[in-house]
Amino acid sequence: MVGGQWVAHPGGVIDYKVKITNHDDAVTNGLKDFEMHSEQYYMQVDPNVKVLATTTFSGKYAPWIEGCVIPVTWKKYYGNGRVFYSSLGHVMTDFKVPEVLEIQKRGIRWAAESKYHPKEKWVEPKY
Repeated sequence: MVGGQWVAHPGGVIDYKVKITNHDDAVTNGLKDFEMHSEQYYMQVDPNVKVLATTTFSGKYAPWIEGCVIPVTWKKYYGNGRVFYSSLGHVMTDFKVPEVLEIQKRGIRWAAESKYHPKEKWVEPKY
């Protein structure tokens, strides 16, 4: 990922859906799609990230991105180091959504284990 922004709308917080797109990864295995009431981030995409969950923009607040599917959770390597990203969890109440808390815990664990596990191979510019 190169950068991101939340799309301007009143209060900055909206309802939106998060879709788990990779059910085989340890970070998202066993989790189902879920609803969020938080900021929805629009990201510029690096094609060498492993996307784990996405959101689709409705166009209600920014018509120019209607229908855009944007990653909300991904992981990648930087050299031999691991990078985990999640746009979920801007405020503490976001972690009351069980999937958000679980993704965060699993993602941190995955990133912290980089020196104990072999590097995975992937290039997945799909989501």
